[in-house]
Amino acid sequence: MNHPDIAVVYPGVVWGGTYTLDPFVIVGYAPRGTRPGEMETFIGDGALIRSHTVIYAGNRIGASFQTGHGALIRECNEIGDNVSVGSGAIVEHHVRIGHGVRLHSHVFVPEFTVLEDECWLGPNVVLTNARYPRSRRAKAELVGAYIERGAKLGANVTVLPGVRVGRGALIGAGAVVTKDVPPGAVIIGNPGRVINTVNNLPYDIDR
Repeated sequence: MNHPDIAVVYPGVVWGGTYTLDPFVIVGYAPRGTRPGEMETFIGDGALIRSHTVIYAGNRIGASFQTGHGALIRECNEIGDNVSVGSGAIVEHHVRIGHGVRLHSHVFVPEFTVLEDECWLGPNVVLTNARYPRSRRAKAELVGAYIERGAKLGANVTVLPGVRVGRGALIGAGAVVTKDVPPGAVIIGNPGRVINTVNNLPYDIDR
């Protein structure tokens, strides 16, 4: 295990096995209104947490978790096995992330989002959750996107609050997804529109 002195691990962090921490990592940071160690943080075996990553307290994270540089993981998330969070990516609180999910650099995942197993979010993907940002009740009315298993979102995609992206769907780079996406659909444009299905693409996208 690599645990350099300049990494900060707060009380209440439980490791499920071996781990590697780069310099300037912070793990178990207490969210506002709580004390260090008050909320348990669990991180499974084989974690690789790169420099300047901050992981708040109250997370439960599976095995083989890794981050890029400067990732931020807020509190009270459920994160599965074999998840990768890229450099500069932000995962806000109360998010559910399944197994095998990949978040590339500078992805933003807000509160109450659900990402099912094997989702793939390309660089600079932004998910949103505020339907009425000027409302006095904006915080009480937040609703996250729901990305179903195996969906792939290209670079710079934006998904509006409460939108459900169907299983295995493919969202083209730069699309703005304003309404629910059927399973297996191919979406492009702003606003996003269906142009095809994954099964009809002229190549094997799993290669």
